[in-house]
Amino acid sequence: MASSESSHRAPNNPLLVLGKITAILDAFTLARPTLTLGEIREATGMPTSTVQRLVTNLVSQGFLDREEDSFRVGMKMAYWAAPATRGVAILDLFTPLLKELRDRTGETAAFFHAEQGYRVCVALAETRHALRREMHVGKILPLHAGSAGQVLLAWDPDLLRRTLETPLETLTEQTPTRPEDLEEAVARTRRNGFSITAGHRDDAASGLSAPVFDATGGAVGAVTISGPTLRMPYSVCEGWVEELLSTAERMTRLIGGRFPDEART
Repeated sequence: MASSESSHRAPNNPLLVLGKITAILDAFTLARPTLTLGEIREATGMPTSTVQRLVTNLVSQGFLDREEDSFRVGMKMAYWAAPATRGVAILDLFTPLLKELRDRTGETAAFFHAEQGYRVCVALAETRHALRREMHVGKILPLHAGSAGQVLLAWDPDLLRRTLETPLETLTEQTPTRPEDLEEAVARTRRNGFSITAGHRDDAASGLSAPVFDATGGAVGAVTISGPTLRMPYSVCEGWVEELLSTAERMTRLIGGRFPDEART
């Protein structure tokens, strides 16, 4: 009898309900800010009746807003979320995500910012492998070599113009030193939304990077996975693109950022 009563109460278990609500909210991304009931059901795998009931309740409480036949995360959520990041430095917000990315890939995860015509490593979660690329917070690197540089240039036309006006130093045989080659690589990066490079700065090193955006849709930096090409051939880098983009989106959302309009297309 007790087992039957417990089974009867299970659907109303607050933890189970919170889990379902979390699944619904997690279905919304910066790339897909609006979803229909059908798309929410598909993303969560929950029954249609459950999705309808929870979405109706979420709308009534301000967690979701309705837009004709679709829904988006409610503006009230932004009001609640604002105190969470107020007074917290961006790098303090990003470091836990870099550690998660490092732990999921096994390779070094870093965040780069453009500064005075260079890219600078401003946050780092270093790989635990004995064989690693040398990297440290504060390291200054050229913009024309490597995936992070291509990302930073792809969303900053003025920075790209200034970079193309300066001599592009040869670091390896793979370094793009002709302006037209760098322009082509940067244009491809902007189209794809990420960059994968190998051997640009170090013959035996690979990297993949994606942009993080602020509230104006401007790129504030690049999140990067890097390591020896021996462990990171192109096929492995390709397999990590979704993980990288997910981390970049989470960083963007943490600072109240948004994708520029063309990044959604």
